[in-house]
Amino acid sequence: MPLICEKNVLVTGGAGFIGSHLCDELLICGASKVVCVDNFFLGKMENLKNALRHNRFVLYRDDARQFGVMQSIIEKEQIEVVFNMATIALNYSFFNPFDAYMVNVEIANTLLELIKIGAYKTLIHTSSSEAYGTAQYSPMDENHPTDPTTPYAAGKAAADLMVHSFSKVLGLDISIIRPFNNYGPRQNAEGPLAGIIPVTAKRIKNGGRPVINGDGEQTRDFIYVKDTVRGLLLAYEKEESRGMIINLGSGQKMTMNSLIHGICDYMGYGGEWDYKQERISDVRNLCADISRARKVLGFEPQVSFKVGIKETLDWYINNSVI
Repeated sequence: MPLICEKNVLVTGGAGFIGSHLCDELLICGASKVVCVDNFFLGKMENLKNALRHNRFVLYRDDARQFGVMQSIIEKEQIEVVFNMATIALNYSFFNPFDAYMVNVEIANTLLELIKIGAYKTLIHTSSSEAYGTAQYSPMDENHPTDPTTPYAAGKAAADLMVHSFSKVLGLDISIIRPFNNYGPRQNAEGPLAGIIPVTAKRIKNGGRPVINGDGEQTRDFIYVKDTVRGLLLAYEKEESRGMIINLGSGQKMTMNSLIHGICDYMGYGGEWDYKQERISDVRNLCADISRARKVLGFEPQVSFKVGIKETLDWYINNSVI
């Protein structure tokens, strides 16, 4: 079993929400070097304040789509393992659908070309539950059909197909991890690309009302970001995962109404909510079957939503994010 300690590791999108938590955990686990490549479209320097304290951490403000840039960084830093976390938020599909699609495909293409020529050894590629679209059955296992409803989701699904086919045809050392709905500290809280949890908390704190698109009975499978990071590290260390697509989730579905109730209860808000028109192409239901993650990775979610939402909201409040 390969261990992440003493490896030189590169994280694309490492200044982002999930990527920055992954960088922190890689350093805690004893990686020899952790290299972050991020163009800071959504990534933030403050997400890296813990990582930047380490002399084993290296930051590049670059675009992971660029083959020459990535080849140079990988060669210079003698990278062995790449975790591909870089993407653009789902909501970007509604502003720039072409780029929301292409960014996922182009980054995957660059990383595949580099692993194919032996520039590095192992790729842990991060997908998204959005690739499935609305659940045709629940819980959704990895054999569930893909039916992406947004350009972001289509880009994720297309990148997955490309990565999966390369790994099969060329025998490459690749695993594909498909997380469901992540939440936790550092999720983007500003502008139209922000997550629903920080946006709702910010509205309440500033005297506004929570907003629900549609009837609020849409379901999601919320997984705490540190559980996702643990699953990603297990995917590297468990070689049985190579060539597989593996879901990461809590295995529990939650309506958006229940989510907002939880935020309101914790923040002591008892006022009215605003209901707006359902978003175009919004996925109706998501819930992960994590049987494969349990069997192959030995993965089990460790942070309950009750604990995770408290830690998340406390972080937003204590760090003046909302």
